[in-house]
Amino acid sequence: MLRVTSLKKGFGSGRSRLEVLKGINLEITSGELVALMGPSGCGKSTLLNIIGGILDADSGSISLQEFEYGTKPPNKVVDVRRNGVGWIFQDFHLVDRLSALDNVIFSLELAGIPSPEASMRAREALIRVNLSDRMDFIPDQLSGGQQQRVAIARAIAGNRPLLLADEPTGNLDVKSGEEIIDLFKELAKDGVSILMVTHDPILASKADRMLLLKDGITAASDIRSAWGDDNVGEDE
Repeated sequence: MLRVTSLKKGFGSGRSRLEVLKGINLEITSGELVALMGPSGCGKSTLLNIIGGILDADSGSISLQEFEYGTKPPNKVVDVRRNGVGWIFQDFHLVDRLSALDNVIFSLELAGIPSPEASMRAREALIRVNLSDRMDFIPDQLSGGQQQRVAIARAIAGNRPLLLADEPTGNLDVKSGEEIIDLFKELAKDGVSILMVTHDPILASKADRMLLLKDGITAASDIRSAWGDDNVGEDE
């Protein structure tokens, strides 16, 4: 469903140039939840930004269903952002004055969806994330976990095949974080693919598969190698 091939990205020039991604290869199948871990500053967000179509790579390619991109500039991959990829962030990025329902409708209308269809899709998405009784609440009236569910509804309402989640539980308590991962797993059963960056090895262990990004490349991983042997207890 998603295939990233030989993706490279660096910043700067001359002696100050930093090669961040040195040939990323990864594949995600339909309905798979994949956790991406790695040291701070290793390029996880850079990789997500390129897959999400808001940053171009120096070389390599990305195939996401019918979309082919990677080195194309962001203004050439608007369709990827509108129809291919949904984003979920650590900070929920909701509009404070809008209800949960209107937050989702607003994002769909920005993507060019007519208002009546946007309203229908938004309601369906909020029901899907178990917020049918909170549609008219503004963000300040919702818990952190509920606000993140609105953000997830916004991401899935466009029927995009891939969700990119950048530390989606970073601002949540443990229980709310676990509920979000459980919701991701439910969405995956329905065929949605999710690539999730997280620093939490326990949450990452709930994914179908873990990847470690280190020294500019990715490799299959487990909790011990992703977190570091010294930080994992004997009973783990």
